[in-house]
Amino acid sequence: MDFLNLIEDIDHPKPYVSGTHIMWTDNYISSFLLEAHLDPEIGAASRSFSDIDKTIKKIESLVKPEARILDLGCGPGLYTERLSQNGYDVTGVDFSKRSINYAQEQAAEKNLNITYIIDDYLNLDFNNQFDLVMMIYCDFGVLLPDDRTKMIKNIKCALKPGGIFLFDSINREAVETMSFTTSWELTEKGFYSPMPYLLLSSSHHFPDHKAILDQHVIIQEDNNPKVYRFWNHYFEKEDISNLFMENGFTHFETVQSLLSGEGPYNDNSVVFYVIHR
Repeated sequence: MDFLNLIEDIDHPKPYVSGTHIMWTDNYISSFLLEAHLDPEIGAASRSFSDIDKTIKKIESLVKPEARILDLGCGPGLYTERLSQNGYDVTGVDFSKRSINYAQEQAAEKNLNITYIIDDYLNLDFNNQFDLVMMIYCDFGVLLPDDRTKMIKNIKCALKPGGIFLFDSINREAVETMSFTTSWELTEKGFYSPMPYLLLSSSHHFPDHKAILDQHVIIQEDNNPKVYRFWNHYFEKEDISNLFMENGFTHFETVQSLLSGEGPYNDNSVVFYVIHR
């Protein structure tokens, strides 16, 4: 193990360098992620039921029942179920097989006609099919610049003329409340593995990119380190205008103070953007 390079990677990560592993498709970790999604008290993977319901009401103000909605990063179906129950024609996409399997089981039990697709939403291939496309829990900010551009073009193709793209994001004020620190933990069994491991965690701010990075390095006996990197971005109105108006969208509105939870991804520092095609 090259400890000098490891220390450099942890202390001085370069913008947009990918990790070595992905937790969403890991069979062991994905079980914990599903639990986190379904527990409204955690707030680390999904929001409280009351804040989910507020978001649903906002969607209902934008498109009428029977409208076609595409939920990107739908997870275990917390939004798709509610929308389907309220009369919408819903499709959910997520590349977590465990989350989609759970969502499909729930839809079958509740007799809901929801289409679920296991795939990376960057692989979208829809054409003028949806009245509204949504990405919730700050998923749009996770996209790196090249993927973001591709995603915007795919969403524009997926929307019908006059359709809406709804997403949320943290703002600059949220980042100003964050602490960018380094920590370590040694455990016999935990979130990342059923076997003993050393966890080195750090967070970083890249103001020139309006980006933040949370990274976690897992070191186990006789194994190469596993590196998980989670990027996110914050936006201002001019950023949104530049991103979407230059790609064929007509105008947008912002919705603030919709959420009432705690933490930077759950409180009133989250801004919702309503982008019109």
